[in-house]
Amino acid sequence: MSLTRDMVASYRAPAEALGRRMAAPPGAGEPRALVTVMLACFLIFVAQWPRLSREAFLTGQELNMLLGGALLGWLFIAPLVLYGVAGLVHLVLRAMGGRGSYFGSRMALFWALLAAAPLWLLWGLIAGFVGPGIGLDIVGIAALIAFVAIWGAGLWSVEYGRNAAMGGAS
Repeated sequence: MSLTRDMVASYRAPAEALGRRMAAPPGAGEPRALVTVMLACFLIFVAQWPRLSREAFLTGQELNMLLGGALLGWLFIAPLVLYGVAGLVHLVLRAMGGRGSYFGSRMALFWALLAAAPLWLLWGLIAGFVGPGIGLDIVGIAALIAFVAIWGAGLWSVEYGRNAAMGGAS
């Protein structure tokens, strides 16, 4: 399946979509994980543009400075933090009987972030064009719930389910 079809399929059957994303020829797994996290972080960075533009207009701050900070945070720092979070979550689940791999844990987190990215893009548009309010809160909560649900289902699949053996050594 294509990337966008797998993203949509993640809302119906997240474990199966993750399994398709993890199925890669030998040696292609880790580059695929890196591309997944970088694409997710890039989309979330792009989602910040309307909000930052609004903030710059309302406060008189320099837009380029705000965009530079968001760029640094989302494309350079966030991937490193996400790799660490995935490793720690795998260690915790391993102590609780998980039998997956570090790669599986990384892909579950990175794929959940990428699959929920369209909702974060919508959140950014609402934050930029409408501003604070109930609509922004609803979309933000929906994006968070989607991310947590897809990540949880993916983690369960790679640590305890049928995808637990995928992804190489721990």
